[in-house]
Amino acid sequence: MGRSLSWAPRSRASHGSGPAATARTLLAALLATLLVGLCCTGASGDVPEPFWTDPDSPAARQATEWRLQGRAEDAALMDRIAARPQAEWLHGPDPGPVVRARTTAAAQAGSIAVLVAYYIPDRDCGQYSSGGAPSAAAYRAWVDEFAAALGDRGAYVIVEPDAVAQVVSGCTRVEAQDRHALLAYAVDRLERHPHTRVYLDAGNSGWIPEPWRLVTSLQASGIARADGFALNVSNFQTDPASSTYGDALSQYLGGKHYVIDTSRNGNGPYTGTPDSWCNPPGRALGEPPTTDTGNPLLDAYLWIKRPGESDGACRGGPPAGGWWPSYALELARNAAG
Repeated sequence: MGRSLSWAPRSRASHGSGPAATARTLLAALLATLLVGLCCTGASGDVPEPFWTDPDSPAARQATEWRLQGRAEDAALMDRIAARPQAEWLHGPDPGPVVRARTTAAAQAGSIAVLVAYYIPDRDCGQYSSGGAPSAAAYRAWVDEFAAALGDRGAYVIVEPDAVAQVVSGCTRVEAQDRHALLAYAVDRLERHPHTRVYLDAGNSGWIPEPWRLVTSLQASGIARADGFALNVSNFQTDPASSTYGDALSQYLGGKHYVIDTSRNGNGPYTGTPDSWCNPPGRALGEPPTTDTGNPLLDAYLWIKRPGESDGACRGGPPAGGWWPSYALELARNAAG
């Protein structure tokens, strides 16, 4: 719920021209060089990681802006986000150009893009991130375009956050059979491409605490043909809670592997309010992206939700996916303490 909706590429040309623009360009180039050096190093400092880091992400641009303003301490904190690989969310029509651009940039860097397919009809059950394809036929065409743009380049693709869990939790806006069929189509179409790993979203341990309740819906949605499932996308459940949940769900699914979104779970979940998932205060960045998880079923910790992008228009935040620098700074500062 309250998903990341920012993916359109931005041109550096919009920064203007002249001496100030030249300074910005030089600083951006220096930051990009720094990010290339940091993006492929694990927590130990010497473990190579495969995932691509966007040198022109909102966090990277924010860090550059703050350095120009003399906010060096805040910029250094923002680097904790900018230097880490984050997923790219595809949420609107015509996904091909962005998929192609991101996977090409990753391939050129010798790394792998992480992408999120987020265009299912009646997305988010009419909540903050509502929208999606206007029809089943439009969605299938969208998936075809997304898949074709992958080519033979590598990617981890997270398929439709919330889509299965909302069926299980009783969303009345969708017909279960229709949604399952579209998800299965997406899984099958994406899995045709070499070097692509497909993970069907399965909610989080705090939403549907009994993992067995997801099994029938996941099976109808093509989980048997996917590489695995994704947990905790845009949520805050701890790594131990998610891995315990993931191991249990895996056993119901014949040993399927999974990935966990660790982007904002450093302080665990916020409790006590009905919308505890939406821009909760006091949260922190979690485990940096890595494939070195120590669990044979857990393929990777990923930053799927982009830290600093709003969950929705709650607690003073911008609309879902809007960049919120003060929230990003709080996440980084709390992780640094």
